[in-house]
Amino acid sequence: MSPTSLLPTLSLLTTLLAPVALSQNFTSCNPLNTTTCPPNPALSTNHTYDLTASSFGSSTWNNTAGFLTYTPSGAEFTVAARGDAPTIQSQFYIFGGEVEVWMRAAEGQGVVSSIVLESDDLDEVDWELLGGNNTHAQTNYFGKGNTTSYDRAIWYPVKDPQGGFHNYTTRWTKEKLEWFIDGATVRTLKYEDANGGKNFPQSPMNVRLGVWAAGDKENNNYTVEWAGGETDYDKGPYTMVVQSVRVTDFSEGKEYSYGDMTGSWDSIEIKPGNSTAEEELNKPPPMTASQRWNTLSPGAKVGVASAVGASCLALIFLGAVYCARQRKMGRKERAVADAEFEKETRELMAYRATMAKGGFAVSSREV
Repeated sequence: MSPTSLLPTLSLLTTLLAPVALSQNFTSCNPLNTTTCPPNPALSTNHTYDLTASSFGSSTWNNTAGFLTYTPSGAEFTVAARGDAPTIQSQFYIFGGEVEVWMRAAEGQGVVSSIVLESDDLDEVDWELLGGNNTHAQTNYFGKGNTTSYDRAIWYPVKDPQGGFHNYTTRWTKEKLEWFIDGATVRTLKYEDANGGKNFPQSPMNVRLGVWAAGDKENNNYTVEWAGGETDYDKGPYTMVVQSVRVTDFSEGKEYSYGDMTGSWDSIEIKPGNSTAEEELNKPPPMTASQRWNTLSPGAKVGVASAVGASCLALIFLGAVYCARQRKMGRKERAVADAEFEKETRELMAYRATMAKGGFAVSSREV
């Protein structure tokens, strides 16, 4: 089925789904409403997170809901019960750039696997895959949180997204947005085609990955319908697996700030300097014990060896003293026990001798 053949149905359905589009998206400070929002820390580089061998890392990402499990297959995002919605968000922002995610979508009716780019003023670029739809992926975008229409979502075919890993990539420049599946361009949005640029995402965005149950029975009927029906938690758990994430920032600097309250591309100010995220990512890994030993000077190695030797001798001496003390205490205790035994033996022998002589015989008068 071609993406255009889905448009009439999709247009009607998405018109009803205002709560869905922003269900997992939020901002703590909207620069369109105030000039006091803090600047956005820049990535200012490119980096690949291989989640089959390591984690996202707390220095550049935050778990905003739930928790992840890391396995040789990648990072697992699991919905096992009502309320589960594991989500992770980058601490850094990109201003123009590319985000590539290798992902296996979660199964389960009503379960949504999502890749989201989001700005503080609610510019947004989405990938969403529904657990009840194993043939298509949805692409979407919003500008400044504008929800006056819901006809921007378009679905594209994917071969078995829940059975295998696929590459979902978003490329974002000042002039256009592009969505790719497994390296092939499936959608292009030009700046002028997004309501004359008014709805075109154009402010610094962070990256969010997560899975959630849009089909939860407590959600409104439109959301549940869009998600493909009510989620049956008894048939779970439902797991989205992310194998790797590559993020590239097309801008360079320490941080991004809003120069005014328009949120336009040209109003964004780039502060020069070193990116905190880039510094964290470029930190060398902790040295092993052998590596630390090799960095010591010969004199320091002699000192360490001497200290270790002295410590060993001290331990040996203390052990010997303890053993000797225990042996001495043991001899005393044995001597006391032996004396007590000899005393009891003598008393028993005397008792037997008396009995043999009839010393304890009972007389007839006492009867």
